[in-house]
Amino acid sequence: MCIHFQKDADNIVTLTIDMPGRSMNVLNDELTEPFGRAITDIEADKSIKGIILTSGKKEFLAGADIDKLYQITEPQQAFDMAQHFKALLRRLERCGRPVVAALNGTALGGGLELALACHYRVAINNPKAKFGLPEVKLGLLPGGGGTQRLARLIGIQPALPLLLEGKELRAEQAKQQGILHELAADGADMMAKARAWCLANPQAVQPWDDKKFRWPGGDSKSPANAQLWSIAPSMASAKTFGNYPAATDIMSCVFEGGIVDFDTACEVESRYFAHCALSPVAKNLIGTMWFQLNAINKGKSRPEGFAPSKVKKVGILGAGMMGAGIAYVSAKAGIDVVLLDVSVENAEKGKAYSAGLLDKAIKRGRETAEGKQALLAKIATTASVEHLAGCDLVIEAVFEDRAIKADMTKKTEAVLAADAVFASNTSTLPITGLAQASARPANFIGLHFFSPVDKMPLVEIIVGEQTSRETLARGFDYVQQIRKTPIVVNDARGFYTSRVFATYVMEGMKLLMDGQHPRSIEVAGLQAGMPVGPLALQDEVSLSLSWHIMEQTRKDFEAEGKPYAPHPATACLKKMVTELDRPGKKAGKGFYDYPADQPKHLWSGLKDVFPVAPQQLPQKDLIERLMFVQANEAAKCFEEKVVLTVADANIGSIFGWGFAPFQGGALQYINAYGVDNFVRRARELAERYGEYFAPANILVKMAQEGKRFE
Repeated sequence: MCIHFQKDADNIVTLTIDMPGRSMNVLNDELTEPFGRAITDIEADKSIKGIILTSGKKEFLAGADIDKLYQITEPQQAFDMAQHFKALLRRLERCGRPVVAALNGTALGGGLELALACHYRVAINNPKAKFGLPEVKLGLLPGGGGTQRLARLIGIQPALPLLLEGKELRAEQAKQQGILHELAADGADMMAKARAWCLANPQAVQPWDDKKFRWPGGDSKSPANAQLWSIAPSMASAKTFGNYPAATDIMSCVFEGGIVDFDTACEVESRYFAHCALSPVAKNLIGTMWFQLNAINKGKSRPEGFAPSKVKKVGILGAGMMGAGIAYVSAKAGIDVVLLDVSVENAEKGKAYSAGLLDKAIKRGRETAEGKQALLAKIATTASVEHLAGCDLVIEAVFEDRAIKADMTKKTEAVLAADAVFASNTSTLPITGLAQASARPANFIGLHFFSPVDKMPLVEIIVGEQTSRETLARGFDYVQQIRKTPIVVNDARGFYTSRVFATYVMEGMKLLMDGQHPRSIEVAGLQAGMPVGPLALQDEVSLSLSWHIMEQTRKDFEAEGKPYAPHPATACLKKMVTELDRPGKKAGKGFYDYPADQPKHLWSGLKDVFPVAPQQLPQKDLIERLMFVQANEAAKCFEEKVVLTVADANIGSIFGWGFAPFQGGALQYINAYGVDNFVRRARELAERYGEYFAPANILVKMAQEGKRFE
């Protein structure tokens, strides 16, 4: 039984949702059919005085069954699905009895839509519980009346940001917004408050079903919302460049719903829901950000046969921005941290980074002074390697210099237990080479974090030639322990993320050398769906660091007796760093200038150093050059078994360097483009702009065989 029906002495019915065999309740036929029967029973039993809807799980209800939604191929199917669910909710809220949602945990998507169809909402004040309508993150919109009930409940202007950004609120925030009515201390308190409200409000009716209903803040025709509707679409377009149709559809739902009655508005929403559900963007996002991400988080890339492990004490070598960030996320996960630098003073500066983040969290109400002190107490600072004794994991985050890293490896291993894991946070230097300095290369692994560590969700795990499967399993467990998403890659120069990311910024510089206007290059990156234009991103990363890595790569090739073929844009990088002394954002000058009291702007001298060609390329060519170099390089990494799964390649590209999320990742971009079409277009680009656009061999073979990345 998914729905447990219990009537008490006061004739208050408690409907408890508890789907057997599942850790979380999900909206699907297995739930909606018995839910419909329960509503029928309530409608027939006039003795019932009220209904309390709650959950037998830890959380209330997660949302719709994405598996079923993903399989829909016809708009009518999506429309009917939405209408069927809405019909149940309308019966619930118009059953003639007070209905209270007793929310014992998280209610997202369809779960919150179900709660919004109740007359009153009381939730346990659990800081881990989340409330929101995040459908837009999967290219969808709420299909159970969420766009209509939320806007009528709290007003159009407060509702739109929640819908367009898919914000997930804590219980206190949801109450402040007017989404929740009351908070409870625990389950017993919640149920008592729900029961009391039912008894005190026998004639409960939804605001939108009241003949005297007035929209809070005005409906869509109200002069109070005229300015909003005149600028909101253009603001959304400027932010999304039209890449996310769900944003436009959500605004259309709310606007059109604001000029018609509630039931008509719900039908309008169902039509837009069908439009979103079958869009290529939704299919891309659901395929990657739901199915593939879930597969990764369930350990698809973790070796089998090893018991789950937990890191109790981690050592961090280097208290710079990366080391300080790793220390923070580790301590936040409850791990004891030893933060080492050349001096205790430097290590304390790294610890101060955590204090700064915690102070910001306190101001936002997400942390307490006591919580701050408890977390900081987990970070011990030192300049002595001996203090690393007892660490079961050490992460090296020192400067990208092979000799410095080798020295730290030897000194650290001398004080560690034989089974301790040593990890390098290098972003480019091959792990197998770095492991040569280790006395136990089987315990040596790469853990590549991304900056800023506290915000970036990905860690790239690099397996060296001698890294053991057990070490990989322990590294994987640590990444999940600190609540990051792990992808596993084999050792190669630049690994996966740095190697493919570099093609984006290098192509931006190549376009600059080809005479394309720098503003057009930057806009092309944004239009393509990248978070930042390639020139601005290169400034962020640091031109001087990129130049240093290229020089290190050249020296390594020479030492190995291998021919080194520099990228055509290397000349641009060299000129900016060695001739023009414009090393990047940190120095206040790169492709952009960074005045202290003004927004950054493109350096006016760029047009003198890289003259703009009188004949500019079509913007479509700029966009595809930036995207094709990344996708093609990702395919080469897959072909060379640098990255082992399609899921790791796609998630790594989105979480690692911000590859256009709406495309579903670097390999999914090729799928959506059509492998044969991609090969044909890549050959055209190679003929016009350079042989490095030539399609990867694996793509040519896949096109011939009619295959795609699965």
